Amino acid sequence: MKLTEKKRENIIEAAIEEFREQGYLGAKTTQIAKRAGVSSRTLYNHFESKEDLFNAICEIMIERNSVMAPVAFDADRPIDEQLVEALERYVVVITEKETMGLSRMVNAELLRDLERSRAFFAEFATHDYPITQLIAEAMEAGAMRKADPVYATNQLLGLVKSFFFWPEFLLGEKRKLEGVMKDCVAMFLSHYKIDK
Repeated sequence: MKLTEKKRENIIEAAIEEFREQGYLGAKTTQIAKRAGVSSRTLYNHFESKEDLFNAICEIMIERNSVMAPVAFDADRPIDEQLVEALERYVVVITEKETMGLSRMVNAELLRDLERSRAFFAEFATHDYPITQLIAEAMEAGAMRKADPVYATNQLLGLVKSFFFWPEFLLGEKRKLEGVMKDCVAMFLSHYKIDK
């Protein structure tokens, strides 16, 4: 890694800590630079403003949601097994310690600033995520009834996150939930599966 890339990474890590501790409004670029071990000038060479820095962190958070290895649709495997496998990978990604910290920090600011929240979710909607791809492929192959795959994915993730993400996000509790993922998929497929 080049020195400039390392400095940029250090600035982002320092900004995450500063935003988490002070909130967006209370965070100071001078403190971020100090935490990162760089001058304010170096910080501004990488990011023109505190807002640019926050937006870069939001982009990192969005990108983390798409890093899971996709599960490609396989017509020879039951769709419920494929969905469970994809969702298990997804939950691992969104509940990683660093990702959870980013989520808390970003969401705190999104709750405070409606315009920033709208911009974030508009950007979030432009990304094509692996579970959406799997559902779209299953619909195209006739394993699920045709519908809007993004809408269907949001329905499924809403079920899954209520058990596997929100308890950890809000309460710091990582729950052992035997069979819950299969139940979520079964409920989802009761609406979308095509009986053959």
